Amino acid sequence: MDALITGGAGFIGSHLAEALLARGDTVYVVDDLSTGSIHNLDPLKKAYDRLYYWIDTVENVPVLAELVDRAEVIFHLAAAVGVRLVVESPVRTIETNLRGAEVVLKLANKKKKPVFLASTSEVYGKSNKVPYSENDDLVIGPPQIGRWAYACSKAIDEFLALAYWRERRLPVVIGRFFNTVGPRQTGRYGMVLPTFVHQALTGEPITVFGDGRQSRCFGYVGDVVQAVIRLMETPVAVGEVFNIGNDQEITIHELARRVKALANSPSKIVHVPYDQAYGEGFEDMRRRIPDLAKIRQVIGYAPKMGIDEIIRMVIESERQQLRNEPAVSPHLQRA
Repeated sequence: MDALITGGAGFIGSHLAEALLARGDTVYVVDDLSTGSIHNLDPLKKAYDRLYYWIDTVENVPVLAELVDRAEVIFHLAAAVGVRLVVESPVRTIETNLRGAEVVLKLANKKKKPVFLASTSEVYGKSNKVPYSENDDLVIGPPQIGRWAYACSKAIDEFLALAYWRERRLPVVIGRFFNTVGPRQTGRYGMVLPTFVHQALTGEPITVFGDGRQSRCFGYVGDVVQAVIRLMETPVAVGEVFNIGNDQEITIHELARRVKALANSPSKIVHVPYDQAYGEGFEDMRRRIPDLAKIRQVIGYAPKMGIDEIIRMVIESERQQLRNEPAVSPHLQRA
């Protein structure tokens, strides 16, 4: 299979590229490196001769049109990501997410190429109904709060993708990623686990925002990309929305405690008020848990890796980075 991955030099995108290459597919990557890194592709370039990449934006229509023509399936992962980036750059967030999806869907529709659209658990917004189910109402906060720009832009992407399916029969599958973690993820844009691990390994204070009692579910990136691939191979998934992640809940303070213990770190755990971290008026959700019944029924999905094992992998990956060594995934180590 020939696959196009937008945002393929990013964290999830590079792991998806690796999984596809490992099973014999040809992969085309386009990424403007605004949040991704070409270093994420370095081990893949050395291991496979079926990887082709373009450093460009998905808004470059002539380039993207050529890549869509070459591909049999499209994975649209390019987006503005990370709480810090969303809060600090709302214009970039909205424009990147809306324009990117519009271009990809329009070009894919010309040849009816199947599209996986990466969405996010952020679309559930401030809903207090947990676990979150794909048919639940979306409860978005006011436009004065910058965080909700990301949630709204991704919700519009979903509406547009489903409209292409219903009106023009473009095969689309939507995946709402919950917190996805693993090697190669950066804490630069506010991702909590790599931030904690870096702080623990460098002896810095492990900074927990708020009181730390807010809880999340962390899914291993390897489990997530396998779910994405299987969904795109499953005809009944077309035109549907799926939660993708892990449903095992952990508080952020407990996450920090486990990172400290597993890294054998002397770092202290400190709490930082939200307004100090992100500015006045920042809103957060106390719990965010996916209902995985739908994806379990359709593809038999079940997360395989628990949080302690994930933390150990991220610690080892970060140690390699601190030693200026290239991080090699477990799959490539087996190849």
